[in-house]
Amino acid sequence: MNIVALLFPDITLILIGWLVHRHGSFPAAFWDGLERLVYFLLFPALLFGAIVRNPLSAAQSGPMLAAALGALVTGILLGYLAKPALGADPRRFASGVQCAFRFNSYITLAVALRIGGSEGLSLAALIVGFVVPTANIAAVYALARNSGAGLLRELLRNPLVLATISGLLVKSTGLRLPEPIDATLIRLGQGALTLGLICVGAGLRLEGQPDPQTEQRGDTIRLAAWFTATKLLAMPLVALLIGMALGLPKLSMTIAVMYASMPTAPASYVLATRMGGDGRFVAFLITVSTIGALFALPFWLWASGA
Repeated sequence: MNIVALLFPDITLILIGWLVHRHGSFPAAFWDGLERLVYFLLFPALLFGAIVRNPLSAAQSGPMLAAALGALVTGILLGYLAKPALGADPRRFASGVQCAFRFNSYITLAVALRIGGSEGLSLAALIVGFVVPTANIAAVYALARNSGAGLLRELLRNPLVLATISGLLVKSTGLRLPEPIDATLIRLGQGALTLGLICVGAGLRLEGQPDPQTEQRGDTIRLAAWFTATKLLAMPLVALLIGMALGLPKLSMTIAVMYASMPTAPASYVLATRMGGDGRFVAFLITVSTIGALFALPFWLWASGA
């Protein structure tokens, strides 16, 4: 498989999003509305349809989920270890630790579709549904002291979690979606991948600085390097090792390792700012992680046998 050709369309869409945001005349409200449209409507429709439409066996999905969840637990543990290991500033740590294990769902599903077609998409959608609740709990927990928001309420309002649970419930009944409804979900899903990647590019801040105070910049850079290395190196390595130990089929192995090597989620910035965290630092982490993944992802796809 030509990995460069595989990733080229998705990288191009991210670049287009960055260029349009930087040089276009669209106001900030436009980008905020577009992100909300993708997150609350198009993306849940993609997840729901992918789960309901495609066959998933316990023998195939169980070991793959074990590899994905093992990588997630590794990211959470290493992320939280940064505070005692580096003596990190509590507010900056609480804001940025989520970037050590949260992942960009838009890129995950777009690449999964190109790797494995509808089967790859359904496997990735299953990972998203099972991983998002755990990742959100770990992310919200670190910021909980700065906000009165309830953890359970945050999860029950998460459209990705709701779409996954709904898809699994419908699938468990053995019902098939009527063709007009399924066709509508397919079209919504196509829009989710394209617009989601454009939103990723629009969210990049290449000119950003991690810390305006020179005397604190070294500590901030070390913390950013720890979180980024955890996300792009440690997590995919663990997913690969677990997958090899469990004898995952080729596609399941590739999807699990691909998920683990994804850059961090743009929603991390929203969570940090909403809960009184250091939004500037998180924006910097998202940008570094996304750019770093352009190099890490091809390597891990190759290592997984893609």
